Amino acid sequence: MEELSYLKKVESNARTYAQTFQRLFVSGKGMRIKDASGQEFLDCLSNAGTLALGHNPPAVKDAVMDFLGGDHLQQALDLATPAKHAFVQELFSMLPAKMRDTSKILFCGPSGSDAVEAAIKLARHYTKRSTLMAFHGGYHGMTAGALSAMGNLSPKAGNGLIAQGTHFLPFPYRFRCPFGTDGEQTDQLSIDYIRTVLSDPEGGVTKPAAVIVEVVQGEGGCIPASAHWLRALREITLEQDILLIVDEVQTGLGRTGTTFAIEHAGIVPDILVLSKAIGGGYPLSVIVYADHLDTWSPGMHAGTFRGNQVAMIAGAATMRQIRQDNLVAHAAHMGKRLESGLHEIARRFQFISDIRGRGLMIGVEVTKPGANQRAGQADGARARAIKLNCFDNGLMMETGGRHGAVLRFLPPLTITEAEVGMVLDRFEQAVRKAGETRPHYAREAV
Repeated sequence: MEELSYLKKVESNARTYAQTFQRLFVSGKGMRIKDASGQEFLDCLSNAGTLALGHNPPAVKDAVMDFLGGDHLQQALDLATPAKHAFVQELFSMLPAKMRDTSKILFCGPSGSDAVEAAIKLARHYTKRSTLMAFHGGYHGMTAGALSAMGNLSPKAGNGLIAQGTHFLPFPYRFRCPFGTDGEQTDQLSIDYIRTVLSDPEGGVTKPAAVIVEVVQGEGGCIPASAHWLRALREITLEQDILLIVDEVQTGLGRTGTTFAIEHAGIVPDILVLSKAIGGGYPLSVIVYADHLDTWSPGMHAGTFRGNQVAMIAGAATMRQIRQDNLVAHAAHMGKRLESGLHEIARRFQFISDIRGRGLMIGVEVTKPGANQRAGQADGARARAIKLNCFDNGLMMETGGRHGAVLRFLPPLTITEAEVGMVLDRFEQAVRKAGETRPHYAREAV
């Protein structure tokens, strides 16, 4: 197709999704998208978790079109506007009760990376300390500060950011315990290690400005941290006078079956990072943080496009719809149905070894049959084969995790029971086909 050929010729090799899903996509509604040939796909990617209500939700579309029909400001730097007022009120009404009356909000640049940068900058300014602690498998964005906190080494190769003032800690990844155990004691071992690192006067690790963590690691393979582990981490950071930054760029607004993933553990971070769903499909990011941290002066953090009014309108409409339709509870319920169906499929295929996640953020890890599955035998080739088979079957999803061996389900929160069934049927067909052939058959993108 002419459009695809042209884009392939002029676009960067850094493209990701377009390398795999080589179609011209022309329309979308709900969790369905169509390509130029008319083929329909069930979208379990949701723009990397951004589209909480799916494609073109009427409530958001109507709100945006009504806004654009007037002479409202569309970009406003950090000026006060009715759109900003409505957005902030809506967001604060959804925050955990302990945060509503004691928090400040900062609008950042358009992306989640920009908000992570702001969070790190605020932590360093407040504490007067420069280092950071992050976790193996973590993902926080592609700008310099955010990238320095990323676990994945590949995007950092050759650019000098691998050890930019960040000390990495073991995340409680029970299926592949970083301490080499069977996973039963992973949470406690991780907490004990963190406590030791921060208290050992001979450990060589200085006290950081902050610890940054995802409640459910996304790109790392949909790995959830337990409530016990999160509460223990919060206790350690409080004891040590270290700020806790929780990155909810992907989990915020209902994705995990609670409005914010921190609610699973009942913790209150010092800084909460939000993007993706809060913009209702448009670029927007914010940090919400404890008001006593607000010690910087005007202009210490700014950005031309932090006043995206269209995103605020869309985000407020999205939050209203989530609340009115009780989509948080719906996501929890549909997530259980999807996870249950995936467990049924796993019983029929030995190479599906672990199913995990929360709500509608589920990972399926693929391993080599007969191998010690907790010894690093991830099967990225077969996972890719399953992903491509899914695409052939009209199901779009992505891989992640170690060696790309985790198939990730991120459908919109509006997914129906019937659609869950369709996703499971198409996925099982793809898994069965991949099981009939050796994994090296996985074709490369052409």
